[in-house]
Amino acid sequence: MVEKMETKHQKKPKQGGKLNKKVKKRSGAEEGGRMHLDALTVGYFRRVSDRLEEGFTEEEEKFLFVDNVLREVKGQAATVAMDMTGSVAFQKMLPLASPAQVGEVLSELGGEDGSAFRAVSCDRCGGHVMESALRQVARWTEPSSHEENQTETTESVEQSETEDCGLLEAQVLVMSGVVRDHILEFIKHTHGSHVVRTLIHVLGGCLDPGRTDSRTGGKEKNVKPLLTDFEAPVSFWMELKTLSSSLMENVNVCVTDTNASHVLQILLTICHRKRPKLCKQLTKGIMKYLSSVGSAPGVRFGPTSVLVFMYVCFCECVCKDCVSPFVSFSPLFVFFKDQASSHLLETVIQISHKALLRDLCKNHLKDQLVNLALHPIANFPIQKLIKASTKLKMFPKVFDELLEGLEAILAAGHMGVVVQLAESCVEREDRQTEMLQQLLQAFHCAEPSSRHSSCLPLLLSLYAYEVYYNSEAAEGDTASQRPLDGICYHGSCLVQSLAKYKDRSLLMNSVHSLSPSQLVTLGTDKLGSHALQALVTSASDKGKGKFLRKMEGQHVQLACSKYGSRFIEAVWNSATVSQKQSIAQELVSSEAQLRSDQFARHVWAKFALTHFAKRKAQWQEVHTGQAKKKKLFNDILK
Repeated sequence: MVEKMETKHQKKPKQGGKLNKKVKKRSGAEEGGRMHLDALTVGYFRRVSDRLEEGFTEEEEKFLFVDNVLREVKGQAATVAMDMTGSVAFQKMLPLASPAQVGEVLSELGGEDGSAFRAVSCDRCGGHVMESALRQVARWTEPSSHEENQTETTESVEQSETEDCGLLEAQVLVMSGVVRDHILEFIKHTHGSHVVRTLIHVLGGCLDPGRTDSRTGGKEKNVKPLLTDFEAPVSFWMELKTLSSSLMENVNVCVTDTNASHVLQILLTICHRKRPKLCKQLTKGIMKYLSSVGSAPGVRFGPTSVLVFMYVCFCECVCKDCVSPFVSFSPLFVFFKDQASSHLLETVIQISHKALLRDLCKNHLKDQLVNLALHPIANFPIQKLIKASTKLKMFPKVFDELLEGLEAILAAGHMGVVVQLAESCVEREDRQTEMLQQLLQAFHCAEPSSRHSSCLPLLLSLYAYEVYYNSEAAEGDTASQRPLDGICYHGSCLVQSLAKYKDRSLLMNSVHSLSPSQLVTLGTDKLGSHALQALVTSASDKGKGKFLRKMEGQHVQLACSKYGSRFIEAVWNSATVSQKQSIAQELVSSEAQLRSDQFARHVWAKFALTHFAKRKAQWQEVHTGQAKKKKLFNDILK
């Protein structure tokens, strides 16, 4: 029987012929209140999944295949969706189905009144099918592409397409209604909450790339998902507002429950993008609730908990002269220091308008920013606050308050706050000098002035002067001979931010004080190369020339390194023609070594060193012309 089924898959079906008439009879027995597919049916859907992976050469073949499979699962779509193999097949098949077919699948999954949506959505396999089906709404205006429509008149085709779109739209609205009726069950459920997130995306008229394979590389995992807009039906706008009202009625759960908190964050993100007025109402409502937590219904924080928390705040005060938390206590502190609600606060701060941010700083966070920045959880919302206030009038107050506790924040290891302060000062030139001087004091290299040349290794490693050099007497040239090591991620990020400042002379002097071997170590380091690149490429031609003269004889070693080759390419792209010529002259002398190295061979090709060795005059003419064009475009852009 299995061989016959495989033969039927290989043949091209005609006029919607069925692939397997016995699938329904094989749908397995009920175990523990849940239907399971038997082995033969599981094998059928595994082969369906494999066939979908192969793809189709013709639209007609694809339509007939999908149509035949959907006919086979009719009457048991929910059972198939909640099976692991059936779920995978559904997820691969729905993107190939027409909007009308997707609407029919949703209609069957939800039942007559849509009540079955709840069971499927909260299932570990069924939830993925629901997400995949909802994501197809972005194609709701896509015309059907089967042969029968070709013989119809234009009016009948348009009427048919309208009905198809109407079915899909209606099922999404039914689904949203079910979610509203059982809102707490959905948003608190691990799988159901993901379905609600996708539903919010669809109602808002934009989609994210969706959940990707967990085996994806680290670089792709950390990429922020890009949202894609599409034209949503008008009815979705009102439904989104109604759904947001239901969520706000249960804001106490959204604040404390992790799954529910993520749902509310998605709603805020989508509304900020597509419905700014609604977003403003939501952020005001959330902050109003958080600020009045003591009198809000359903709050889990009793009087005893509040008193205990106030005592903790008192013990955590950094400044001896600060006002007692018993006077300045705000209910918001509880949420800033909570794992679930702090993420929600980060989102709220990111998208809030300036009046709300001003009220937050003035009435809730005044004189407590350092205290929160020292907390292992609360420091993350503080980072978002710094970034959100960069261009606002309130930034100097935020900056001054945090700068007073900069050394304590560094000691606590919350470098995200320090890096964000430095990054914000890139746009606030009036605060750059103050920020740099405070960093020098925090790393104990401000006085005497002879320690200034040691600031780069200290910033990169995030060690104080005495700790890094392991001696209180180490000064000047003696200190500069220490091997360069201990470069960390946040140290590299900090230096890259400082490299964007208007006055970079202090950092460049520190670069020039390093020995060639130390510079090579820095340039070939995974993290240090980024910091050195930011400093050298942003330097003046004179400063760049001084650096390159010091690096003479080291370019081959850089070119043969994984990270050094990328660094030398960046320096090359920002160098003058004469500087490029001196680099090329040194590299050409080691042609055999460079062309045989896995990294340096790319440098050889990009620098056109073969051309330089054989036709130097033409090489120089080409690069001189490129430099003139680059200068011309830079002048236009400025």
